[in-house]
Amino acid sequence: MSIPIIAFFNNKGGVGKTSLVYHLAWMYHELGLRVIAADLDPQANLTAAFLEEERLEEIWLLNNQPNTIYRCVQPLVRGVGDIATPQLEDVRPGLSLLVGDLFLSGFEGNLSTEWPGCMDRKELSFRMTSAFWRLLQRSIASYSPNVVLLDLGPNLGAINRAAMIASDYVVVPLSPDLFSLQGLQNLGPTLRRWRLEWHEREKKNPSQDLKLPTAKMQPVGYVVLQHLQHSSRPDKPAKAYQRWIDRIPNTYRRTILDMPETEQGIADDVYCLALVKHYKSLMPLAQAAHKPIFQLTSADGAVGGSIQAAQNAYQDFEQLARKIARNCKAYKKNKN
Repeated sequence: MSIPIIAFFNNKGGVGKTSLVYHLAWMYHELGLRVIAADLDPQANLTAAFLEEERLEEIWLLNNQPNTIYRCVQPLVRGVGDIATPQLEDVRPGLSLLVGDLFLSGFEGNLSTEWPGCMDRKELSFRMTSAFWRLLQRSIASYSPNVVLLDLGPNLGAINRAAMIASDYVVVPLSPDLFSLQGLQNLGPTLRRWRLEWHEREKKNPSQDLKLPTAKMQPVGYVVLQHLQHSSRPDKPAKAYQRWIDRIPNTYRRTILDMPETEQGIADDVYCLALVKHYKSLMPLAQAAHKPIFQLTSADGAVGGSIQAAQNAYQDFEQLARKIARNCKAYKKNKN
């Protein structure tokens, strides 16, 4: 059984996508799965969440090993070879990071240029376009994870197209506002177009020994993030958010799934993976401690009600992680 590669993607920024990937990576590690978190966003925010600044300085400035996503594709960019085998950063035993790189933005032009070249059966074009998928396959072969999580930037550019082609499943993080709903209008048709266009190109592969992704890109569902609770009902979103939350199910069905609308509300929507509330003061504490909020202790500054909130967060992310794992067929196959 293949290892699921799950992309977390929204072309709108500021919805909490990177924080979601970060916490899910830690939760899968807590649940005993081996995890690779791959930072394919040129802003490298996921990398900054995992690693201390001193370690980032060592990786980015003090050596030139293939230990970032950009350095792995650099031989292709320079025209001196194919991709390099990634050196993953071990955050914990069983939790590894494919380190992001600010220089990855320079790969955007190459990917844009070579996309049409696939239609002309150019081998270099196929090697460029499939580079992310082949890097991930090498990482899977050497590390034997149970699941791979991809963090992507908030745009519909060539880097994200190549990243999505490499994915098996897609989770859409949303914030309960007008901008997320508008963003879905572009996202769904774009994903379907990318899949169709890649399948047209895939048939023109000129090299029999060059394995390519299938661009499965199966929509798994959405996660609504960062809503505040009703003042007298902790289990219910505040009214200002509820009006947008009520519109999400049909907008998702229409734009992402290309399906007709239904009468179902969000509570009955099988594509709603979770409503993740805003954790307010806990998030800055977690960022300062370089740990997920459900691992915060009094030593990190979590006191009083914050301790209970951190424990509640564990339950929230565990439930979400298990649901995504079931939908994406991510199973624990080994003991480590």
